[in-house]
Amino acid sequence: MIARNRFRDPRSGFAWGGLLGVAALVGVWWIVAAMGVAGGTIPSPWRVLYTMYTDGWSFYGPNFEITALGALQGFVWGNALAIGLAILIMLIPPIESLATQLAILSYCTPLLALGPIILVVFGGRTPTVFLAAMYCFFTTMVGTVTGLRSADRTSLDLVRAYGGGRWQQLYRVQLISALPNTFAALKIAAPSAVLGAILGEYLGGVDSGIGVALTAAQTAYNVPRTWGMALAAAALAGLGYLVVALVARLVAPWTAQEAR
Repeated sequence: MIARNRFRDPRSGFAWGGLLGVAALVGVWWIVAAMGVAGGTIPSPWRVLYTMYTDGWSFYGPNFEITALGALQGFVWGNALAIGLAILIMLIPPIESLATQLAILSYCTPLLALGPIILVVFGGRTPTVFLAAMYCFFTTMVGTVTGLRSADRTSLDLVRAYGGGRWQQLYRVQLISALPNTFAALKIAAPSAVLGAILGEYLGGVDSGIGVALTAAQTAYNVPRTWGMALAAAALAGLGYLVVALVARLVAPWTAQEAR
């Protein structure tokens, strides 16, 4: 009976489906490389893995670490501002229009156009953190506002009946109700922060990071290394997603059940 229940667990089916999808993707990649598509510029998975092994952790480790640090800083800043603004909207409803316009502006503005300006003004790794934060902001703010508004009306009325104001409704009911939507948005924001950090490194002003290593590999026409760094970037994005999912499971286990 227990074995059957485990077999029917939807999470097990999702895990097997994910593994089969990855295996199919690698198989297609291998076939495309063997067929010499795109003039033979697509290396085989084995060649990419061998190049990664040859380069070793001494090459990937520092670049991986510096990009992860920039993405983490941007993730914290962008999501903190987004969640704070969403809470402020609930407490002061008249600012919602202005806040929404600000979020849409941050989402639609070509961030690569802002990056050079930030680089000139602040220098250093600031564009990396800035772009990572901007890539997180819109998704998290919209998700948090949606979650805060999904609170049960009966519970809100009960708090009001006992003399609670808007603040009491917020921290007793709405913040808890918003957790599933907020964590769902944070899962999306984690890979987005990695993307923003890598794009920030492309702008220059830094001498290390996945973006810098990608640029150097492309300039040297080292195709296997370029693919290897792309895999490293994908691994970092996936790691960010898994960490947020783990935190969500530990802090609010019911969010995983609601996501099924």
